[in-house]
Amino acid sequence: MSYTIGLISLGCAKNRVNSEQMLFLLKEAGFYIQAEVNGADAVIVNTCGFIESAKTEAIETILELGRLKEEGRIRWIIVAGCLPERYKNEILPELPEIDAVVGVGGFEHIVKAVRAVTGEDKGKPAFFGDIHTAVSETNRILTTSPSWAYLKIAEGCDNRCAYCVIPDIRGRFRSRPMENILKEAETLADRGVKELILVAQDTTAYGFDLYEKYALPELLDALCNIKGLRWIRLHYLYPNKIDDKLVDTVARNEKVVKYLDIPIQHISDNILEKMRRRGSGSEIRAVFRRIREKIPGVVLRTSVIAGLPGEGEKEFDELCAFLREAEIERAGVFTYSPEEGTDAALFDRPDTETAERRARILTDISQRIYEDFDERRIGKIETVLIEGKDGAGFYGRSFAESPEIDGYITIEAEDLVIGEFYDVKITAAGLGVRYLVTSGLPRRCAPRNDGVG
Repeated sequence: MSYTIGLISLGCAKNRVNSEQMLFLLKEAGFYIQAEVNGADAVIVNTCGFIESAKTEAIETILELGRLKEEGRIRWIIVAGCLPERYKNEILPELPEIDAVVGVGGFEHIVKAVRAVTGEDKGKPAFFGDIHTAVSETNRILTTSPSWAYLKIAEGCDNRCAYCVIPDIRGRFRSRPMENILKEAETLADRGVKELILVAQDTTAYGFDLYEKYALPELLDALCNIKGLRWIRLHYLYPNKIDDKLVDTVARNEKVVKYLDIPIQHISDNILEKMRRRGSGSEIRAVFRRIREKIPGVVLRTSVIAGLPGEGEKEFDELCAFLREAEIERAGVFTYSPEEGTDAALFDRPDTETAERRARILTDISQRIYEDFDERRIGKIETVLIEGKDGAGFYGRSFAESPEIDGYITIEAEDLVIGEFYDVKITAAGLGVRYLVTSGLPRRCAPRNDGVG
């Protein structure tokens, strides 16, 4: 009997790639993949377990699926990814709605998990593998737009920041061999993908474990030679590894989008040292200045955390001042989440109310910078990748908008081709940006109809 499978992917882009690999394995095994989870025989939730808000989202999704299961609208629930990897012994007793679990290192056993729950076995199987093994080269069924895709270049992390559990969940840092990455990129380009978003926990660390040097510049040069690719976008560049060679590589390659995602988390030397972040505040400032000087018009994204242990008013004011002076166009603001098993959870920290108030202030600052940036774009002509049609017009993204996080530019037109590039004159700010909104069960993964990426 052939069963239908639905999948919900939560968390980061790296998780999304694993979700797409699981879809490929299931389809190859003869299962039918459907976009909506309602009515599926088995539903897989690929979870994030990084911080409290992510855990809450995952648990609420599982409970909602449990209600669908009680109503007879689905039959089995399989939970995969970071949450079961982090809570191997607790998750099944605490969430009896679950029929099987698959850890981060065991996602290639997803077919075994589905066959186990759909068979005669009445137990609740758990599949865990080695989180330190080589990065999987399993094919994918893309669930993104036909015009762009994530390209994972490494897995895991060696940074061991004091507040972070990622190394314990996803393992040590492991780069994919460059030839494997280039082969996948060529396949994606042949299937019509125009933009690749390079992702890893620390993209700038790429290659050191394989080649005894940071090899991201060489990888970018090679990717830029692939016919059909138009944009290559970089996420998760750690500032301490951004050197002149990398900046120059970004500057001289037209295909590398002048948009860099550089998570800093804070700017205070005291906090950076306490959180075991690499580099000082002055070094971070120098990196941002060098990028601005060498790459005119670059758009910068960062992430900052309010309420980290050791953050007093002085440290918070310094962070606010840095956001203003650096004019970071895109900033993700988070409230510190103390996580069990981390050193930082044992440190003194601002109370929750103070941390949340500071996060609101940082958000207001970043929003004003964002709005000022958009106002300055009025009257300019920008190249836009058309992603879809909405009502009377189309929507797309310029170099300044990364998919799924920065919103869209709307275009009043009648005959644009989705997946193509157009020169668009920006005539208004604010009103032209439409943000992604999810309702009900979040981020259902609908496979594209063009097969394997």
